[in-house]
Amino acid sequence: MKLMADGGNSTEEQAATSAVNVMDDGSSSEEEEEEAAVHAVNLLWFGCTEEAEGDLTGWTPAGSSTLTAHSDPAPPPLSATAEDVPGECKQKPSGRYVLAAHRADEKDGLSREITQAPKPKVTYRVAGWVSVEGGPAGADGSHPVHVVVRTGDGCAVGGGVVLAEPGKWAEIKGAFRVDEHPRGAEVYVHGPPAGVDIKVMDLRVCAVNRVARLRHLRKKTDKVRKRDVVLKFKPRSSADGNDAEAVSVNGASIRVVQVDNAVPIGACISKSAVQNPAFVDFFAKHFDWAVLENELKWYYTEAIQGQVSYADADELIALCDRHKKPVRGHCIFWAVENSVQPWVRALNGCQLKAAVESRIKSLVSRYSGRFPCYEVNNEMLHGSFFRQRLGDDIDAHMFRETAAIDPAPALFVNDYNVENANDPNATPEKYVALITDLQKRGASVGGIGVQGHVTHPVGDVICDALDKLATTELPVWITELDVSAADEALRADDLETVLREAFAHPAVEGIMLWGFMQGHMWRANGQLLNADGSLSEAGRRYVGLRTEWTSHARGTVDGNGNFKFRGFHGKYVVELAAGAGGKVRRTFDVQKGDAPLVLDMNL
Repeated sequence: MKLMADGGNSTEEQAATSAVNVMDDGSSSEEEEEEAAVHAVNLLWFGCTEEAEGDLTGWTPAGSSTLTAHSDPAPPPLSATAEDVPGECKQKPSGRYVLAAHRADEKDGLSREITQAPKPKVTYRVAGWVSVEGGPAGADGSHPVHVVVRTGDGCAVGGGVVLAEPGKWAEIKGAFRVDEHPRGAEVYVHGPPAGVDIKVMDLRVCAVNRVARLRHLRKKTDKVRKRDVVLKFKPRSSADGNDAEAVSVNGASIRVVQVDNAVPIGACISKSAVQNPAFVDFFAKHFDWAVLENELKWYYTEAIQGQVSYADADELIALCDRHKKPVRGHCIFWAVENSVQPWVRALNGCQLKAAVESRIKSLVSRYSGRFPCYEVNNEMLHGSFFRQRLGDDIDAHMFRETAAIDPAPALFVNDYNVENANDPNATPEKYVALITDLQKRGASVGGIGVQGHVTHPVGDVICDALDKLATTELPVWITELDVSAADEALRADDLETVLREAFAHPAVEGIMLWGFMQGHMWRANGQLLNADGSLSEAGRRYVGLRTEWTSHARGTVDGNGNFKFRGFHGKYVVELAAGAGGKVRRTFDVQKGDAPLVLDMNL
């Protein structure tokens, strides 16, 4: 976002309108401490003694299984993520667990009533530790364990899933929310195949402590995304060298304006959406990058075999050029079969291989040097159309051939549910394994796309996924962010949760929204901009965050010729009053770094 407005002071947070009022010094009022205590209550064991939490009290078999209570002398360590944030629902593992054995089906397991009913429109966090033992080994030695939250009518409203290995404890995390007062609620644990026993330790259901999390994220953002800056000015000598006529800078008025943030935030656009002037106006003013929603996909550019057209894509790219918005290349292929056009699905192996080669050459050659990045084969965790027909190496081949034609773009993987902890096909561990396999096959994977189609997001669940992806040392982008909630306040809170988690994480280098205007979005109830052009509460929250994450400063040069401020990483313009109504204007970049950035502003 190109922001040239005057922030009026050196602390951009004062201009932000979006954020929860959180104390920056880490202190909390009595009310906040009471609030933290409320959020620490485990609804699953409400009213029970601590000793009862590890026995069979309240647990019942689900389907065919038998339950027994046990103790592990070497319980798992408390996760680092949980330790980071005071006030969040966390507890050191007790070592006491319940074992569900003699299971005859993957649906068999154990369940437990939630003794204090969850409140409507409150986001709850599910957390605990699970393990498995016995039975047949999974393909990679692990088995999925699901913790599902069900209301009294049997409706699943959320939960989490983790891949557990025999002999090891795995931390499970998830989330849920109810829209109305339920008649009752329970947690239901199941997942592994018949004959595999399930262990459950210290399962907890707590309301998310939003205030504590946001306080933590503001501090983390300041550390990860900002830097102290010292601008050094020297007096400008007169043309004939007469020091008496030199322009003094001490005490001169100075104005610093950030014009670009190092972490861009963009949005998808489409041919139909850009016909709306309100859409284009908001896009141009409030987003940095663009991605074409459908117009570059294979099924769009070649719906009928041999009839290739990039006309709509070119039109949208030209619009982005006029507004100086870089464009992500989305996408060359799509691995999910129902997203592959019928004529491609009908090809035999040799014909399909030739069509793949033609697609790469056609698209990548046409736009060589045009896109900073490509998403090469979309959603490989959820689809294997090309791999099933052309062999295990075809995905890496797509990367290799793309790089051979155009070596400049970063080549991304891109998938969904990785950040949600609710999909056994899309765990962060499986995503890392996919990337590692591609790299071993010679694919130059240049980045990780986390789509971000979320529902009732929980901050530490997202952070945990990003931490695991960061071990690859590849840049992460949130590529298709949208949240859906009919309640405007909840939608705004959910959007802020994901944006703050992403912006505060050092591995994240960009964020793309998958639409922003009502009537031009893939998901309903996700708009920032209403159909009439007015801002929704989510839209106001978004604009407020962009303001908060932009640094402007005003002041005077000190007696040593210095001006100091702390600002977000990115591009800046500085204006210095030069006497007689004149101004000196310079540009500079603030990049990552722990030490103060000292810049000599040569006048």
